[in-house]
Amino acid sequence: MAGLSCGIVGLPNVGKSTLFNALTKKAAQAANYPFCTIDPNVGIVDVPDPRLPVLSKISKSQKLVPATITFVDIAGLVKGASEGEGLGNQFLANIRETDAIVHVVRCFENDDVIHVAGKVDPIADIEVINLELVLADLQMAENIVSRLEKQMKGRKELVPVVETMRKATAHLNQNKPLRTLSLTDEERGFILDYPFLTDKKVLYACNVSEISLPSMENEYVQKVRDYAAAEGNRVIPICAKLEEEVAQFTDEEAIEFLKSLGLEETGLNRLIKAAYEILGLISYLTTGEIETRAWTIRRGTKAPEAAGKIHTDIQKGFIRAEVVSYKDMVSCNGRAGARDAGKLRAEGKDYIVQDGDVIEFLHN
Repeated sequence: MAGLSCGIVGLPNVGKSTLFNALTKKAAQAANYPFCTIDPNVGIVDVPDPRLPVLSKISKSQKLVPATITFVDIAGLVKGASEGEGLGNQFLANIRETDAIVHVVRCFENDDVIHVAGKVDPIADIEVINLELVLADLQMAENIVSRLEKQMKGRKELVPVVETMRKATAHLNQNKPLRTLSLTDEERGFILDYPFLTDKKVLYACNVSEISLPSMENEYVQKVRDYAAAEGNRVIPICAKLEEEVAQFTDEEAIEFLKSLGLEETGLNRLIKAAYEILGLISYLTTGEIETRAWTIRRGTKAPEAAGKIHTDIQKGFIRAEVVSYKDMVSCNGRAGARDAGKLRAEGKDYIVQDGDVIEFLHN
């Protein structure tokens, strides 16, 4: 599960590496010219979860282990990437390996930071990248169709796959991403068998300047919101420059500094939580004297598979899960109190684990 990752993409000079540095507090080269990021930098980031310290206090845990998510800083894409322009093919391959995309869009004016196209136009920027991803997918879909057509003789099971791929090709030919194509569950399954770029969920990170604080809203951000809404995607406005600054502070200093600017939490926290959500992830919690830990699972996971995240033996010998909701855990001051108050539930193999469930697994 640690393998789930978000690729950070954007045109050169939109603030991508600055954002990545702040996310990972680890210096990726940030320079004012295209192509300073060639190999993707990878950072594993903690998912902020205010529930952990609360449970840890109740259980007197020795340590806290938050859930994590992986971010990959992918070099700035340019027009013509799908034809191998710039370092196109390599970038596209790097995006293909990620599970979702964080698309950083420049939503600020600054004469000192060169814009690749010479003017600030977030929608045009988004479309440059989307077009490259669409063209790369179109090429892949066409190759799949021609390969499968050759194999179809006498193989009836390939017919619906080919039909789905033709549908995908027609959609991409209209310059539309695959995530906006309406498909049946069966067709969706065929698409998922291939690493299409435009089928990935996208989170638009609107990079604003300090002038837009604390609201982080401006006309550019609004344009991106309208665009994202039409696709069913989310927008998180963020000030990468501020985030990079805050990343140098201790937690206490950061809270004070943000308060002085009228902000409740860092943009990075909002971005990490939103990325976790678009990947369809939730956390269940375990707590005791040794540690309080958040375990990452996909939404909809049943109890035995969730237990397998801790150890495969627990999954194999699964008897039941003793579950207390986080809220009950806090109001009853721990598992024993929750049991006395009748708030502890014994759940079997078909139980679907919920975000914030505090669980103890019983197994052979």
